[in-house]
Amino acid sequence: MNKIFDGKRYWLLDGAMGTMLQKSGLKLGERPDLLSITHPDVVERINRAYVEAGSDLICANTFGSNAKKLAGCGYTVEEVVAAGIGTAKRAAAGTAARVMLDVGPIGELLEPAGVLKFEEAYEIYKEVVLAGWRAGADLVKFATMTDLYEIKAAVLAAKENTPLPVLVSMTFEENGRAFTGCTVESFAITAEGLGVDGVGINCSLGPAEIYPMAQRLCAATSLPVFIKPNAGLPDPATGRYSIGPKEFCDELERFKALGISAVGGCCGTTPEYLALLAKTFKQDTPVHREPVRRSAVCTPTRTVEIDTVRVIGERINPTGKKRFKEALRDGDMDYILSQAVEQAGAGADILDVNVGLPEIDEQEMMIRAVKAVQSVCDLPLQLDSTRADVLEAGLRVYNGKPIVNSVNGEPETLEKILPLCKKYGAAVVGLALDKGGIPPTAEGRFAIAQRIVAAANAAGIPNEDIYIDCLTLTASAQQEGAVQTLEALSRCKRELGVRTVLGVSNISFGLPCRGTFLTLAMQAGLDLAIMNPNTPEMMAAVRAYRVLTSQDLQSTDYVAAYADVQIQTTQTSKSAATVAEVGAAAPGGDA
Repeated sequence: MNKIFDGKRYWLLDGAMGTMLQKSGLKLGERPDLLSITHPDVVERINRAYVEAGSDLICANTFGSNAKKLAGCGYTVEEVVAAGIGTAKRAAAGTAARVMLDVGPIGELLEPAGVLKFEEAYEIYKEVVLAGWRAGADLVKFATMTDLYEIKAAVLAAKENTPLPVLVSMTFEENGRAFTGCTVESFAITAEGLGVDGVGINCSLGPAEIYPMAQRLCAATSLPVFIKPNAGLPDPATGRYSIGPKEFCDELERFKALGISAVGGCCGTTPEYLALLAKTFKQDTPVHREPVRRSAVCTPTRTVEIDTVRVIGERINPTGKKRFKEALRDGDMDYILSQAVEQAGAGADILDVNVGLPEIDEQEMMIRAVKAVQSVCDLPLQLDSTRADVLEAGLRVYNGKPIVNSVNGEPETLEKILPLCKKYGAAVVGLALDKGGIPPTAEGRFAIAQRIVAAANAAGIPNEDIYIDCLTLTASAQQEGAVQTLEALSRCKRELGVRTVLGVSNISFGLPCRGTFLTLAMQAGLDLAIMNPNTPEMMAAVRAYRVLTSQDLQSTDYVAAYADVQIQTTQTSKSAATVAEVGAAAPGGDA
């Protein structure tokens, strides 16, 4: 059962604090949070009014109580937060209402958009949540967030330093993206992976504008969803908001069908709004929501759903690459970034990042590489290392939901890495090998895959986040290995209900059978192909397969990739036509 919402009834949040304080005399430029110290009776009266209106969860007056925003005010974070929690607790005394430590954005952009480092943001939030916990807050709510990276720093600070339940709410613009470009889906996927107890949308817009985003949020997560819209928009001249209590409640009523768990109000709403919401919602039982469980990874601005064959670019890896090794030794980030940009342009969906080299600090290089690649490329990453400390370093600073490559059938490896994947909300690749090496038969590899899936499930990682690699062996050395790989892959997909991944380039070293093997693997159920996207015949095989299996409807992606490619026709060696003119013909290779 969820720590906060039980699913048996709608929970009522509170309404605005800031606009209520303005009505009570807060002057422009004054810090609202300080009123909990200088005028506690005013703040307590607002908190109590919401409790009396029916609110189950009320926010303390602590939205801006962080070190950055309180700088120079004469009070410490501890003092201001304690005062805010104290007034809310007094207002809720004798009732069942719970008090939320309300925490807003720091007020500075995190890198790479700004100069605030992720680690600095974490420390700022740590100070706030610790103060709230000590003061007696019942839960933490991060609200009006606009940056997914800041959300990660905030959630980690709360979960690593307090036992309090955590809610997170983002604010979106009318285009369906946050100020930093974050999508609703990326927010949902990342927040759920980090283990929060509920996600929501608040502020900026009224109920009508938020509704389509709430639809998307409810479809993208299995978590409880809460909604706190503004009372429309304020009149520039009078400051009055455009939607009254009845219209606000009427518009929010249709949110019930989406399967939300809680409602409240943001800017412009008052206890009168909340009293009407209580009448509208508290008599009903929430609609049961059964979101589709999807395999997906993301960055803030892009979600890649594994609903078709996807390509993982393999070029950010020093294995067999002299130039890449030199770049790692020299700390040449420009070269690494050029590989990222080039693969993205060639059609990769995800990028593998492996910076393992004995003579460098791999942990520090993984941090640098992840941050650098994410600053120039919006593709999700697969963090690739044999070391748990390196993987955790990358996971901690990654913005979004990545894949971890990898674990294997060894208990020691599973025990070290699976908890990291669970904590940071990452998908995981499981290699079908153990101390005995790679089993020669499909049966042997399938047995190891079963162990990995069972261990991952026990660690709280669902099947949609598990990718089994049945391992590609070089055909010239172990010809029978290809058949065993494909059989094991097919069984894993069919019988275990997980996704599959293969380093398809390993089938040969420059020999022309790679495209054929890739096609066979896709037919057997391959989901993620680790390969060089700069190889035309390999990408042609993937794109053609997507078309022929109706994964690329109307051949949209295929035509986009090849519309300008000139190909030879059978009529004359000198004539040429575009793909569109010859019915989306492949440009060659094994496709």
